[in-house]
Amino acid sequence: MNFSQELLNKLDSIVNNWVEAVRQDGELESAHELTYKAVLDGLPSVLRAIAKVLCDCENGALQTIEEKGLEHGVIRAKQGYDPTEVAREYRILRQIIFSHLEPDLLRGSSAEVLQATRIIDMALDEVIGRCFNSYTEERLQELEKLQSQVNLTNHELTRLVETHRENLAHLAHDLKNPLQAILISSDLFVRQHKTQDTVVSLDHIERVLRNGQQILHLINDSLEVSRHEAGQVTLHAEVLDVCALINNVVDTLTPSASEKDLKITVDYELAPKQVTSDPLRLEQIITNLVSNAIRYTETGSITISCQVECNHQNDKFAIAVADTGIGIAPEDQAQIFEPYFRGGSRTNRLPDSTGLGLAIVSRLVKLLQGEIQLDSEVGVGSTFKIILPLAVKTPARTSVSSVG
Repeated sequence: MNFSQELLNKLDSIVNNWVEAVRQDGELESAHELTYKAVLDGLPSVLRAIAKVLCDCENGALQTIEEKGLEHGVIRAKQGYDPTEVAREYRILRQIIFSHLEPDLLRGSSAEVLQATRIIDMALDEVIGRCFNSYTEERLQELEKLQSQVNLTNHELTRLVETHRENLAHLAHDLKNPLQAILISSDLFVRQHKTQDTVVSLDHIERVLRNGQQILHLINDSLEVSRHEAGQVTLHAEVLDVCALINNVVDTLTPSASEKDLKITVDYELAPKQVTSDPLRLEQIITNLVSNAIRYTETGSITISCQVECNHQNDKFAIAVADTGIGIAPEDQAQIFEPYFRGGSRTNRLPDSTGLGLAIVSRLVKLLQGEIQLDSEVGVGSTFKIILPLAVKTPARTSVSSVG
């Protein structure tokens, strides 16, 4: 029997039944979004190739099967099919082909039926194999293009970030000189007219002075963060007396604490006699933490403690700054070291806070090869503890990347 001709005679019926079955199958979601023509795309050519193999198993027919399988794989890849959907639609095709040929197969001899069944199975297996090959290659090419686009986008974003950072640094630097001139002039004006009866004018100029100092503080902090993120901060380590360094900070900030009737106490009892670190950066860390404690504490005290950390090597020391201030809510503690983040509600935020002080502290602690810990309770107070090595490692250049 000529099963090849029978397959061609029933091609339209097979195609229509197959498309309907595919579109109704709940597991072939990709096909549901396609038109009839898009689902059909490539299938009639596959069926004609199978019919050709049924009447001619020579190399030409097999080559046609391979070509049509490859073409169909590319089509399905472009249509967004996933591999399981491709396999499922061919399983449906196999069932529909044999259901349509069953009356003809029953009229054939056993040898003819076995041969036809074997050839159809072989042809379908070859089509599926070639289809998956081209499908995979097409998807790999798509991934390569996507990866290339992602790389280009990443490079462009990196360039834009660097450009923005440079522009911000230049702008901040350019703003500092005229702003400092305004501050100096305002300060001189206030000093010269303190004894004169110009209270209203002094109020205005003092407001200018306060806001100018706040802007200068923000600019300096922004520049500091930018330098850290750009890796432009170098570690300069030397042997130093950490107790004397803390005393310098306390002497500097005691007037600010006294204005709020806050007492600063220091505990040096277990402090190391000397450490090897960067004195400028260490002093900056302690100054920022103590200033922050004064800013957010209205009553009570601030305690600074320094001691050698108990570990198996005794190679670290810790400095803790504890206050009796407003505290930090648990949901804010994870973000408190991010630039420009200010915890709490808008009503209890201080107007002179830039949201950069703790971000700078975090980066400086990392630069000094240490870690920072926070223990805080709203309404009770906060304790910031920095743990640093007794002797920092000093490569030729040590930089710190951005955090968070």
